[in-house]
Amino acid sequence: MKLKRGKMLVDPPACASSDIAFTLIIFFLVCAAVQPETGMSQALPKTESKSEKREQSQNIEVSITPSSIILNGSPLKIDEFKTRIASELKKKTREQDRIVVVKSAPDTPYPIWLNVSQAIDQAGGILTLELETEKTINVQ
Repeated sequence: MKLKRGKMLVDPPACASSDIAFTLIIFFLVCAAVQPETGMSQALPKTESKSEKREQSQNIEVSITPSSIILNGSPLKIDEFKTRIASELKKKTREQDRIVVVKSAPDTPYPIWLNVSQAIDQAGGILTLELETEKTINVQ
């Protein structure tokens, strides 16, 4: 007499799938080529004591908005800015005086900011960013 055999279902062990997934994650992390992000290098100036600030002449200030570039209060186009910043920085003899404070509006396009910062760098200026302005208000 012949017996009917049913199909036998065999499930793979559940712990094996997590081991395989973990091994694949490690494999791709190790094998992935990580390229460092490149950008414009900057040398940020150190803080100064109050006595040094008195000796120093006033820093050059640049404000960047989406529609204009303002150098020490006068709006300029990018070509005019490059020549004016170069002439302003030629007057400065000490390295401490070559600091250029850049204030940028939040909606300023990156290419404009990059052109301004490259112009300052090519003219020999030391670029420093003003991220936030602190104001002290005395109430009496």
